[in-house]
This record gives sequence, C-alpha cells and structure tokens, in this order.
Amino acid sequence: MEASAASPPAVAVTAAAAAAEDCCVKVAVHIRPLIGDEKVQGCEDCVTVVPGKPQVQIGAHSFTFDHVYGSTGTPPSAMFEECVAPLVDGLFQGYNATVLAYGQTGSGKTYTMGTNLKDGYQTGIIPQVMNALFSRIETLKHQTEFQLQVSFIEILKEEVRDLLDPTSSSKADSPSGNTGKVTVPGKPPIQIRESSNGVITLAGSTEVSVSTLKEMAACLEQGSLSRATGSTNMNNQSSRSHAIFTITLEQMRKLNPVVSGDGNPIETMNEDYLCAKLHLVDLAGSERAKRTGSDGLRFKEGVHINKGLLALGNVISALGDEKKRKEGVHVPYRDSKLTRLLQV
Repeated sequence: MEASAASPPAVAVTAAAAAAEDCCVKVAVHIRPLIGDEKVQGCEDCVTVVPGKPQVQIGAHSFTFDHVYGSTGTPPSAMFEECVAPLVDGLFQGYNATVLAYGQTGSGKTYTMGTNLKDGYQTGIIPQVMNALFSRIETLKHQTEFQLQVSFIEILKEEVRDLLDPTSSSKADSPSGNTGKVTVPGKPPIQIRESSNGVITLAGSTEVSVSTLKEMAACLEQGSLSRATGSTNMNNQSSRSHAIFTITLEQMRKLNPVVSGDGNPIETMNEDYLCAKLHLVDLAGSERAKRTGSDGLRFKEGVHINKGLLALGNVISALGDEKKRKEGVHVPYRDSKLTRLLQV
C-alpha cells in the first residue's frame, strides 16, 4: 500500500535573528489527508503522530520536529500563529526571515503556502501573512510611515524568471508542456547581484509598490497564474519551479512626536529607519523519475529541481548546527541560485 502521508510537506522557518529563542531554523511537518484519487486506489495513512510529542513514526523509524500539524497532531489552523506570526512581528523590528515549504511532489506545498491564490479565495500561509501585515500597519500608521514592495520570481532550470514582469505574456503550452512566461526577445536575463554591504539583489526584476491588501493579493494572483507547471504521473498540476514571493517592509519611525489635541502627531523631533524582507517560498517538489514517469525535457527539469533542493538542504544543515556556526563553518550559499537568493 502507498500512503499519501509518506512524504508530508515540511514548512521550515528561518530568521536572521530571533528575539526570544536562540535557534535560527525551525521545522514543522504538515501531514495532509488522503485525496480522492488515493482513496480510490486503496491508499492508507502510514504516518503515525506520537501523542503529546512533535514526533512522527513511519514504520520502525521516528522523526522529531519542532511542530507536527494534521492527522492526530496539532490542528493545521494553528500553524500560522505558532510558526509564522512571530516572523511577521520580527519584520517590524527589522529582522529578515524566510518561510519555505519542502516536500515530495504532490504532497501539498502550494496549498500549504497559498501560492495558488485565485479569484480572491484565500487559504494558506501567504494570504495569512498579508492579512496580519496590513492589520499591524493599520495599528501603527499614526507613529510610523510604511512603504511596501513585493516581488515574485521563479527559478526554472536554474534560470530566474520574473512573474510580475508586465512585458511578458502567459503561454498556455510550451514545448516542455509547461505553463509559464514568454520573455520579450532581446531582454537581458535577470542577474543576481551583491552590494558592497552584502545585500543580495535581483538586477532587472520587477518590484511593485503596494499600499493595500487588495494590491498585494493581485500581485500574488498575477504571479501564480504565470508560474511554470506541468503534469507528471504523481501530480496533474506539478510546480516545475521554485517560487519566491518577497515582501520588503520599509518603515520610518517617528520618535518623540508632538501630539495635537485629537491624538495625532503633528511634529517629529527624530526619525528611525528600518528595512526588512520576508521571503515566502513554494519549492518545486522533490521527485524520482521512475515514479513520476518523467523523460526528455521533463526529466531535465527534475534534475535541476533536485540539485537545487540538495543545495538548500546543505545550507539549512549548516545553519541549523549551532556548534558549526560558532566555529564559523562555510555556508554554501553559492551552490545554487535558490540558496543565493535566500541568503539574508
């Protein structure tokens, strides 16, 4: 018997700094329920949650995480408040952070992240981040000025593609069977650059200024429709690229304000500037060519996907080992464009 929960998506959260806890990398596993096709095929759950512990068992093997959601573990509705909300709070304190979904193809990463936003239907982590972000801005707008920018890119076969580029058009069917972007001929490719102070930027990518929740949701929806997808034996709508939705929050705090009678600040004596980024990443699914039935160009896509995921695993391993961090171990950010872009 094959079980859909054999490779549940893991939601990893990384922060450049943590206010209350020392660990900079946390991992939560989300066990999705069986879908209709799997029930018809007679599949059964093979993941058992250990009662009272963030631990799962698969056969004779046990795996421990920071959190376990779904099945008999913590309800998935608690995932945002426990894992992601603290990172949104840290964004307002000037801390960079990354949330990413990793797992086998078809395990529910895009659903968990909410990257497939359509027709205003909001589910998943990214829409919840947007709601929390604008709710917090609303409460602080009288003492702080905010500017928000969003970018949405995908990495397909180690090429960076801009999902918000207005000069690109959607394409229903590419030679490889993907739904993706058609780039204007002659336009230079997007390049990864590092400034003198170590900030990673994308030269040539679109960064959209937004001021409302509706505008940010429109950017997410636009990029979602343009992302490269394809069909495999394991997933009819498989994401063939790593998608990164980045929110940049700039804030100018007004210190020592002079307040008028109605409670609104009318003069500021000093100002404090902060800028931070939150990367929300929906990774392409890890896969085996034998199980997905991939060949030709689809097989080559799978090779690039797995190479990027291997590089990401090596980076997370280096960051998650406290002893190695103290020894100043090399973190291999440059091994792939995915890890280079997520370097904060």
